[in-house]
Amino acid sequence: MQQNINRPQDKRIKYLGILFFLLGVIFVGRLFQRQIITSGQYTALADKQYYTKIDQPAKRGDIFIQDKDNQNLIDESKTGLFTVANDLELYSLTLIPKNITDKRDAANKIAPIISEDQNAIFEKINNNKLYIPPLKKHLSKEDADKIAALNLKGVFLEGEYSRFYPENSFLSQVLGFVDYGGNGKYGAEEYFDGVLKGEGGVLKGLKDNLGRVIKIQQNEPGKDGSSVVLTIDRSVQYMAEKKLKEGIEKYGADAGSIVIMDPKTGAILAMASSPDYDPNKFNEVKTDQQSIFINPITASNWEPGSIFKPIITAAGLEGKFIEPDSKPSPEEGGFSNKVNVGGYEIHNSQDKSFGFESVTQILENSDNIGMIWVANKIGNDFLGEFIKKMGFGIKTGIDLSGESSGQVSSYKTWKDVNRATISFGQGISVTPLQIAQAYSTIADKGSLVKPHILDKVISPDGKVTKYEPETPIKIMSEENAKKDTDMMISVVENGHGKKAKVEGFKVAGKTGTAQIPKPGGGYEENQHIGSFAGFAPADDPRFVMLVKLDHPQNVEWAESSAAPIFGEIADWLLNSYLKVPKQNQ
Repeated sequence: MQQNINRPQDKRIKYLGILFFLLGVIFVGRLFQRQIITSGQYTALADKQYYTKIDQPAKRGDIFIQDKDNQNLIDESKTGLFTVANDLELYSLTLIPKNITDKRDAANKIAPIISEDQNAIFEKINNNKLYIPPLKKHLSKEDADKIAALNLKGVFLEGEYSRFYPENSFLSQVLGFVDYGGNGKYGAEEYFDGVLKGEGGVLKGLKDNLGRVIKIQQNEPGKDGSSVVLTIDRSVQYMAEKKLKEGIEKYGADAGSIVIMDPKTGAILAMASSPDYDPNKFNEVKTDQQSIFINPITASNWEPGSIFKPIITAAGLEGKFIEPDSKPSPEEGGFSNKVNVGGYEIHNSQDKSFGFESVTQILENSDNIGMIWVANKIGNDFLGEFIKKMGFGIKTGIDLSGESSGQVSSYKTWKDVNRATISFGQGISVTPLQIAQAYSTIADKGSLVKPHILDKVISPDGKVTKYEPETPIKIMSEENAKKDTDMMISVVENGHGKKAKVEGFKVAGKTGTAQIPKPGGGYEENQHIGSFAGFAPADDPRFVMLVKLDHPQNVEWAESSAAPIFGEIADWLLNSYLKVPKQNQ
């Protein structure tokens, strides 16, 4: 009898065999995938479960300014310097209640160190929790060391760096601040962020179930940031800020700025602006008030008014269109109190006729009509090119963030009325720093220097890299720069700048009482910006200074507000601080 090989049980066995074979293939495939193809992924998951990686932030470099009176006996390399920004090593105090053996004893010992009530601490830790929020943040290293010395179980300290500005609002708009992400914002902190920040390190170690490192496996230390030394002089900055705030209060101004610069090197000696803020509390400044972070000396534009007139006369002298004693011819007629230019009637500020003035007298009297005559002699092409060479309409390139270029329309598009208004500082916008740079060009015998605020960089290992100033650019001849200077000396001696005078010295300068343009056209009524720009001693200048007051309420002209402030600071600089020998006048 023939045997039936296709019994049902045989088929089931066959199918089961196929099924187990397929399952085996899948199992081997999955095993191959996990152990070979994706092994790195699962290794990473395991590492994440048992190991932790902690970023070790680098210590941010310090910021120093000049302080010739500071004799540092601890660190000779810091002699003559003053710290205005540095990193403090602070600590957070964390307690794990479950691990604290004697909670009352711990509370009693910790309380006096952190100046907290011991009963309040005991209430927070009198439980078996594995986590409570940090008991205290921003502890000093001294207090952290005292707590560590107690050697209490369940008490942990975590270090962190915090940016600190020891002088609070002093120099705030020059410095800027460091945000909570460790990034420099505004001013020097932002501009030099890459130099100051350094490179953070990494620590990898075995962790416990609370995430704490119990065994270090790898430690890659970071590199601390370099420190920067600014050209700012502490004493000069202090005096500038003091006199500015006194002037704002005395003359009822809304705001103001003072910049003081070395005309030979371009080094900024002081940058004072008010109102200011405390960079330690930058987070407390309301959103709609954060424009206070901006440095108005480098970033705020305004129509300069009559302090722009020496720039125009400098162009006239350099192009040989005028001389200091040039006057209109009888055919041209003397200067009236007004003139019609392209259908626009332009008046003198005091609506006064000055007749046949010389160019020197035009500056002394701050005569708008006379300036229009000067600008007409120069013409659009030469005047427009000269203004550009003087640095207007372009950034100075100073090493601070957020600089503005001002606004100067192309001279190729100027109509007669544009040239006319620019001749007395309207229809053009500039920054205070640009004015200081232009006056420095005249002061330094016609050579334009680039303003800078960096003096040197000090690396963590002590290596010093000195800032090398750029080669000055010759804009006008020494002879013509001296002629323009002499005319500005006459402004201080005989014109509207008398209150900027310092006995025993020749001071060169010019006042400016600028109108404030309305957004829709025209100018504000009974509102102005008063300024005085100048330098001294005029024959060998040690400084150039601009004083600017926004919207003074109880004076009409800059000769009664900005000029006296200039004079007070100049007197202190020449006689008390720099101790410059008096000149034979």
